[in-house]
Amino acid sequence: MNTRPCYELLATDIRDMGVERVFGLMSDDTARFVATLDATGVKFHCARHESNVCAMAEGYASASGKLGIAVIGRGPATANAMHGATYAKRTGSRVLLIFGEAPLAAAPGRAIGPDGKAFESAAVLRAAGIPVYCPSDAAHARQLLQDAAAATLREGAVALLLPGDVQLQAVDADATRPQQHEAAQQKPIAPRAAAIDTAAVLLLRARKPLVLAGQGAWRSGARDALIALADHTGAALATTLKARGLFNGHPFNCGVMGSFSHAAGRRLIEEADLVLSFGAGLNDRTTSQGHALPAGVPIVQVDTQPAALGRWQPADVAILADARLAAEALREKLPRRAETEMPLRDPQLQSLLAQYRPESEFHDQPAHTPRTVDPRMLAVALDRMLPRDRNTVYDSGNFMQVIQYLDVTGPDRMKHTADFSSIGMGFGTAMGYALGAPQRPTVLFLGDGSLLMTLGELETVVREDIPLVMVAMNDCAYGAELHYLKRLDLPVAMSVFPDVDFAPVAQAFGFEAATIRTMADLEKMAAVLANPQGPVFLDCKINAAIASPSSSEKK
Repeated sequence: MNTRPCYELLATDIRDMGVERVFGLMSDDTARFVATLDATGVKFHCARHESNVCAMAEGYASASGKLGIAVIGRGPATANAMHGATYAKRTGSRVLLIFGEAPLAAAPGRAIGPDGKAFESAAVLRAAGIPVYCPSDAAHARQLLQDAAAATLREGAVALLLPGDVQLQAVDADATRPQQHEAAQQKPIAPRAAAIDTAAVLLLRARKPLVLAGQGAWRSGARDALIALADHTGAALATTLKARGLFNGHPFNCGVMGSFSHAAGRRLIEEADLVLSFGAGLNDRTTSQGHALPAGVPIVQVDTQPAALGRWQPADVAILADARLAAEALREKLPRRAETEMPLRDPQLQSLLAQYRPESEFHDQPAHTPRTVDPRMLAVALDRMLPRDRNTVYDSGNFMQVIQYLDVTGPDRMKHTADFSSIGMGFGTAMGYALGAPQRPTVLFLGDGSLLMTLGELETVVREDIPLVMVAMNDCAYGAELHYLKRLDLPVAMSVFPDVDFAPVAQAFGFEAATIRTMADLEKMAAVLANPQGPVFLDCKINAAIASPSSSEKK
């Protein structure tokens, strides 16, 4: 018999699945498995906190389109990972979360005592919405790994628990060889003719339609079909934040709709008398708590998920279909509109969009202080200095106001880590994203609150040789909470931090780092930012008095 320990066979199975990178933090209950993985040639990237392990795997999966795998210990390690694991599930990315687990049976001849790592991991993971797989014995563990990986590719993050005694059991490698799952080719959902007919009636009545594309439209490859529909009907074009850049180059691209929109785009969006939504959830950010949608305007919503239709905004016509197929069907159903019947295609509106510059959003003098810079001017300058073809990852916070001042060349070049509405996910995600798309430099924007949560990962960036430019937007506060408390006329002291200089800390870990208190300080880093070689860290002291426009939307 070809007998080998189960953990060894699981490691070789992962290698044979074509996995090149795994993210983790070693624990005694996964140590043999991890060491064997690395020995088989699968690169093991070790973070300093389990939550960041999950974020790294998610960022890698998001950037590369490949399976992201996180390997984490049991008990306290699993508890530490729950923030990142829940975030990974909310993103919908393909992340397989492998956790150590307590042995199924007590070791013979050993006294039973308290298990300091006892933790109901399966129950907690399921409570977070994460499906759980756990083998009952080593003979079935290898097949369960294949099943869990296949489920991840179909439905997003799932968890595989590996009990310690199951890992150590010796099994026949030939007898337990798993059955491989063939990649299922999902056929795009075609729209029902009745739904298209109903939507077409609304579109015929509308004079100023708006085509809104979300992440689902981008993933379905609907860009050209949506542009063709817009040109056919005289519609303006806009995207959600996650699909930002999808319509770059089109003269009637209004940019992002909602909380992160710009003034020129809002001019057209606010005139719309029909919204055609493709693969967009119409959540509070896309609709600015409903205020971005003109009052009473009918909505036609197209999505492949039944639960998404009408979930956040009422859909007057709900179409369960692939975005591209629905757009093509609508275009075929309608006669081409004459240019004189396209009010949103007015040359003056086209000129308004073409002439828009981010600096126009703040007409008065930049709000610099003697020791801080205006974050908006900082973002405009960074957009000019950084390589145009870049990955940009954003954590969350008041500093998110800079998004509208930094260009993006397509939806696959930008990642916002707010799927769990938390701060602290950006650092790990950016590390994974940089490894998943290494052909372009990756730039991470995060606040000082997020940085303090994840400061230990500075060492990970250097140790793992991850190409990353970090821009800490340091307002010495939990900025969003600061402005929220101000609006409520409550004391803000608990939201304010000391002015810590993070650049020397980053330098100690091996970053090329600088403290930015003036625009002149930033200009000194222009050559480094234009062609970053190795990890770069900017501690940007920004004026905390400038509130993100989106912060006023909070209730």
